[in-house]
Amino acid sequence: MNATHVLAVVFAFLLVSSGSFAVDVSASADRRPVPFDETVKIGMTGEATVEASQQGYTVPRVEVFYSQYRYIVGYYGITSFVDELHRPGHAQQFGLPLAAFVTDFAGSGVSLSRDGLIRTERTPDVWVDVEEASFVVGSGARTPSGPAVVPFSREDAAEEFASEYGGQVETWETVRDRDFGTEQASRERMQRAVQTRQDWANRSADAAHALLDRPVSVTVGDDAPTLAAAIERAPPNTTVYLPPGTYDGNVTVEKPITIRGAGNDTRLLGDGTGTVVTAYASRVALADMYVGGIGNTTSVQNISENRTGDWDYQVKLGYGYGDAGVAFDASNGSLVRNVSMDTPSNGVLVRYSEGVVVDNATVRGVEEWVDGFMGVMVMDSRVVVQRSTFHQGRDGVYTHLGHGTVVRDSYMEGMRFGVHQMYTSDMLNLNNTVRDTNIGIVIMTRPSNNTVVGNDVRGASGGISVAGSASYVAENVLVDNTRYGMDTISRRSLYERNTLVSNAVGVRASTLIPTNRVTENDFAGNERYAVAILGPLRVYSGNYWQGAPGVDTDGDGHLERSFSPTGPVDSRVARTDGASSLAQSPAMATLEALQDAVPGLRSTGILDDAPRSRPVRPGVLANETTTAEAPG
Repeated sequence: MNATHVLAVVFAFLLVSSGSFAVDVSASADRRPVPFDETVKIGMTGEATVEASQQGYTVPRVEVFYSQYRYIVGYYGITSFVDELHRPGHAQQFGLPLAAFVTDFAGSGVSLSRDGLIRTERTPDVWVDVEEASFVVGSGARTPSGPAVVPFSREDAAEEFASEYGGQVETWETVRDRDFGTEQASRERMQRAVQTRQDWANRSADAAHALLDRPVSVTVGDDAPTLAAAIERAPPNTTVYLPPGTYDGNVTVEKPITIRGAGNDTRLLGDGTGTVVTAYASRVALADMYVGGIGNTTSVQNISENRTGDWDYQVKLGYGYGDAGVAFDASNGSLVRNVSMDTPSNGVLVRYSEGVVVDNATVRGVEEWVDGFMGVMVMDSRVVVQRSTFHQGRDGVYTHLGHGTVVRDSYMEGMRFGVHQMYTSDMLNLNNTVRDTNIGIVIMTRPSNNTVVGNDVRGASGGISVAGSASYVAENVLVDNTRYGMDTISRRSLYERNTLVSNAVGVRASTLIPTNRVTENDFAGNERYAVAILGPLRVYSGNYWQGAPGVDTDGDGHLERSFSPTGPVDSRVARTDGASSLAQSPAMATLEALQDAVPGLRSTGILDDAPRSRPVRPGVLANETTTAEAPG
């Protein structure tokens, strides 16, 4: 395609797209507040809003009608709205605010708790136009996310609140010019969450590993003829030892004991039906052996009656009660360590248990994933999976309501999904290596506050796909994935410092709600930089797009022009002769300036308003072809 043809495409594209999102302001003259649940919500994390609701505290809210966005946007916190207004690219993404309303705390009996959280005697369900409201700034008021600005419909009510709790009364004109720093606070909170979850996993692992120090009370073959007999004879908090040899499985453990072998020379075999070891007690450990002879049942017809009223009953039937090498049920603080197994169903199954640790396990599933099941299946439990290896089967680690689970330093290969999260929030996926899967790490079904950091996914169809809200995806390496490296289908999430190389598509913007932050990522050698599936313009900032045209005239590390990786010209610069020259031509410069000045002219796709002139993580990018090996 020559330069003339590309320029024709540009003008045709602008004519069509600028009209497709035109807003008839007169048709929106009747702009009134709606129930907050009907808005597209931005601001605080899901964790913080739930915390406030559960503790009976109130969060100031805002509803905004935009000129270029078809939905009413609801903000938790005045500060989040103000900082969003100042964010570069906000106007290009949403257009101009046509009307904004804030919750009115006048007459609500508002007070502050000892920690500064806002309490009211009556729910503040009245709304006031921001232009007519009075705001108390700098008081002791806060939300679970940080300092709060409190709005009132009457100045005297605002003055009374400020007199009691500090701060000053301001109009909207002064409040909207402030910088509250909510974006940086959100980033810091997410980064702290990574460390907090690591600390919990470390404590859980240390506590579980202590189970290996229990004294030996029974040696199978010397003190008892079978493992079942040894389990019955062993006192609580002691160890049953299995010397090298082959032993019958299909045993049940109902007291806190450790079963320990001599490594792979100890073989514990089931009869090919059912689960090899089932534990119904806390602090049960299985270590240093091979487990085989596992049944192939992956679902059951019914479970105990006391759980049949659960909303997810059918899910539990289908996922949580199949056969396994080891199954823990209400077995808090238990351990599987240095155990290898071959299974046509689950490797380790954990139900209703807190702090179970799976360490240095090796699970080999069946070759066709549709015939297999999970390496580790987590159901209503918080688990640590670390330094483990999963080959084939359906998923390496699957979680259902596995809130807070940590999967780290593990290897998954040749399966459907490496890590598959369902209805699971507050989870940490850290430093895992995934090879040749359908999707490396996939998070589904409206979760929040998940952290996906430092993982390496190659040879998958899709690298990482995160749904839900308020998650943190950082410092992952995504290479040679045949559909996309990263799929940003969440809301209010932060994607930063990821390296995306030689994928069919670097990043796929799938959500209709442009509330994610995508910044400081490196894109190099992808067949397409990015795709945007429907929806309005997404504004990214500060990413490195290899081959992006322009120069860094002032040496600040950023090109002097914006970059649209989905645009008709910019998207072609890496593979079409003359596209880079055209992108920097006077005609295109004029169009770029027009698009920046008139938000509606850039109505869809992706725009990076401050593209980097050099990589964010040059060392990682230089080592893009390094293949990580399985641990152990």
